[in-house]
Amino acid sequence: MKFMMLMIPSVYQGGKKLAPGFVPDAKKVEQMGRFNEEMAKALKLLDLNGLHPQSTGARVSFSKGKPTITDGPFLETKEVLGGYWIVEANSKEEVVTWAAKCPADDGDTIEIRQVFGSEDFKPAK
Repeated sequence: MKFMMLMIPSVYQGGKKLAPGFVPDAKKVEQMGRFNEEMAKALKLLDLNGLHPQSTGARVSFSKGKPTITDGPFLETKEVLGGYWIVEANSKEEVVTWAAKCPADDGDTIEIRQVFGSEDFKPAK
C-alpha cells in the first residue's frame, strides 16, 4: 500500500508567514536526512521533498466552472504543508510508527493518508 506523509510544521501554524528564501536550520536538515535514510531502509521510500514557503506559491480555486488564481501567501490558511514523503508499507500502523520517530519540532504535525491506486477505480462487477 502507498501512503503520503504530510509535514505540517509549527513554524507555519497560527497564521505565521515565512519570507521567500526561508531555509531551515542546517542541524535540523541533517537530522531529518538521517531519519529519511533510516526510514528508507525499513519502508520503500518512493519520493520526499520539502516545500518552499507558501509566499512563493499560487492557488487555483474553482467556482461555477471558472478558475480563480491567487498568488501566495494565503491569508486564510491555518495549516501549511512544509514537505511530504511517499512510501510503500504493509500497513498504516507501520507508517505511523515511523512518523512517530521523526525528529520533528514541538508543535509539528505529520498527517498520514493512504494513496488511491488504480485498483481503487475499477468498476464494480
